Amino acid sequence: MDQNGREEKVENGLDMEIADGDNNKYKKLEGEEEGEESVERIFAKQGVPSWRNQLTRRAFGVSFILSVLFSFIVMKLNLTAGIIPSLNVSAGLLGFFFVKTWTRFLESCGLLKQPFTRQENTVIQTCVVASSGIAFSGGFGSYLFGMSGRIAQESADQPSAKDIKDPALGWIIGFLFVVSFLGLFSVVPLRKIMVIDFKLIYPSGTATAHLINSFHTPEGAKLAKKQVRALGKFFSFSFLWGFFQWFFKAEDNCGFANFPTFGLKAYDNMFFFDFSATYVGVGMICPYIINASVLLGGILSWGLMWPLIETRKNDWYSAELSPKSLRGLQGYKVFISISMILGDGLYNFCKVLTRTLIGLYIQLQGKDPKMALPVDGSAPPNTLTASYDDQRRTQLFLKDQIPAWFAVAGYVVIAAVSTATLPHIFPQLKWYYILVIYAFAPTLAFCNAYGCGLTDWSLASTYGKLAIFTIGAWAGAAHGGVLAGLAACGVMMNIVSTASDLMQDFKTGYLTLASPKSMFVSQVIGTAMGCVISPCVFWLFYKAFDDLGLPGSQYPAPFAVVYRNMAILGVEGFSSLPKNCLKLCYIFFCGAILINIFKDVMERKCKKFAKFIPLPMAMAIPFYIGPYFAIDMCVGSLILYVWGRINKAKADAFAPAVASGLICGDGIWTLPSSILALAGVKAPICMRFFSRATNTRIDNFLGS
Repeated sequence: MDQNGREEKVENGLDMEIADGDNNKYKKLEGEEEGEESVERIFAKQGVPSWRNQLTRRAFGVSFILSVLFSFIVMKLNLTAGIIPSLNVSAGLLGFFFVKTWTRFLESCGLLKQPFTRQENTVIQTCVVASSGIAFSGGFGSYLFGMSGRIAQESADQPSAKDIKDPALGWIIGFLFVVSFLGLFSVVPLRKIMVIDFKLIYPSGTATAHLINSFHTPEGAKLAKKQVRALGKFFSFSFLWGFFQWFFKAEDNCGFANFPTFGLKAYDNMFFFDFSATYVGVGMICPYIINASVLLGGILSWGLMWPLIETRKNDWYSAELSPKSLRGLQGYKVFISISMILGDGLYNFCKVLTRTLIGLYIQLQGKDPKMALPVDGSAPPNTLTASYDDQRRTQLFLKDQIPAWFAVAGYVVIAAVSTATLPHIFPQLKWYYILVIYAFAPTLAFCNAYGCGLTDWSLASTYGKLAIFTIGAWAGAAHGGVLAGLAACGVMMNIVSTASDLMQDFKTGYLTLASPKSMFVSQVIGTAMGCVISPCVFWLFYKAFDDLGLPGSQYPAPFAVVYRNMAILGVEGFSSLPKNCLKLCYIFFCGAILINIFKDVMERKCKKFAKFIPLPMAMAIPFYIGPYFAIDMCVGSLILYVWGRINKAKADAFAPAVASGLICGDGIWTLPSSILALAGVKAPICMRFFSRATNTRIDNFLGS
């Protein structure tokens, strides 16, 4: 794809030399327009290292350090609100900074043997994203933690022992190793079709490539240096702010995180600013509409619905029930949230699948070039020759082939090992369930990778929910259907998630001239790192925080409860829901679909209005855990908005770095705070807030 996004056919004879020896004397090709800037001309003087030379020890050393950092960040986000922004910018920027600093030091000592290239930078980016991605697809905040007895106690009055499997480091690492690599082998043979033939845009992969390319130009290197400096400043501030807050949190309800910003009544309904640098940073990265949707969902649920439903106590549900019982108010919170998530997921699944099938049909028919799928919103192709950039990139992308037999053999071997191993980890997940999953998985992985190339939206969690309902219902309640469904969700999610991630990386490699072989090897090594690092990070959280996964705790893990209750619904049906809960679920399920339809219609008819229509998936998140984190995110949006009004160019250049610094600093503070908790070290001060009347009673009691 050239700089204007035109889709063009590459002619035969790609192996010919385009340059005449003087890199400033290129002839204008027929496919290039006057005044069009060529990225590859800028790098023409730089040689492209072989795929083996792109895989350096320093690259994987830096990748390991950054993988640990980002695994802590993703794990913290997983276990709090479950909203995880793209951290590609942070990974690319920090990878560039670490290796550039190291090579500059070696160069000053006269010891530098191999310069730092954009291909090596791409390898680091790929490895880090693959490794930290396991912290999400591994289900530590969703299906995997949902298997535990701790979450089971939150989801049922008397959970069955056959539907419980408590976390243990050994089986988690083993499980991830046998399911996390299948997705990589399932789509490798399709890389040329997706990237070159269909010319799918893969927005995140393309944006990451442009970022890496810019780092390695003289002007981009200067800007990157300033961005790293800004990231470092806010990283330090965020880390020290987390350290400062720790001194005031001797107990669970103490500290700045429980500051009643809008009064005690609002605090009781989860409306307060908890001074989280992480979610202020997340708010600066996420689009305004996501932050506004989360806040709107919090107002609708905790501001209106739950107080109203609570007035129906003793009518709709018994007042004697535990606050944690799903037959009481907690049931409305969990199942209405699930209904919105399922409605939104079902609509987008059908939408992306429809676009995928239509796009495939048009591409494979190839009758009318004007009907080519507008994957990037550009005009249809109107030239028969490719630009210099396209020819150069295609030539190198096709140079290092990964044999199809290798991919097929790899998939079959790993699938066989996995089919034999998984029933030993989960006896409820029979071998024939796994075979059925693996039979359909390549098709679903392709659909997810193709849809991600069109929309930048991975539906991995939606495919996982599909597995929960189908395998759970197939197994049945008497044979551990809840646990079987959750385990099947993990198998499916890992396959389709890694498949789309790998195709994003192939697109990034295509645009930075990184070899497909080096991308694949980097993804494999990063996945292997993640299979060890992510369980260890989760284990640290699990052992350090005894209230992990409990409502109202520092790490409530909301999606663990949601996923487990989806599995219960799939197995047991709706009989256990409180009065009128099912009717409300139907209303919100249909409402989520209608909002999406209305939004898509308005996208075509009135785009200015469409951007103000909320997203149901984002609205559903605070229904269960409350809107406190939405306040933080909206503060981040406000900071970004004001900054953009004052100096838009500076905000565009530095806001991602500032946000990344806030997220990374607060995220890495969880490591020392976890160690302190494991060591039994408690903060010296408990800062707690009371009403005037309560404070008077406390004073009188102490005075007596």
